[in-house]
Amino acid sequence: MSALTRFLGDTPLRVLVKLLVVSFLVGLVMHAFGWSPMDVLYGIRQFFVDLWNLGFHAVDRFLGYILLGAAIVVPAFILLRIASYRK
Repeated sequence: MSALTRFLGDTPLRVLVKLLVVSFLVGLVMHAFGWSPMDVLYGIRQFFVDLWNLGFHAVDRFLGYILLGAAIVVPAFILLRIASYRK
């Protein structure tokens, strides 16, 4: 197996065909939604700008959801472990 084949994970021709098929499908979906590559880049940029402008409120809310869920999940986990330990 050549170094190029090992790097690509398959023969170069098969990788090229796979990339062409996936590129066509992604292009078809993007065209259906009316997206351009710049729209995707602007969307990613806007996400980080919005996150910064929120003052990381989204991260705080995310951590709050984790703590809220942990208030139920951790005691339930402990009770289940205790119940299975007795068997």
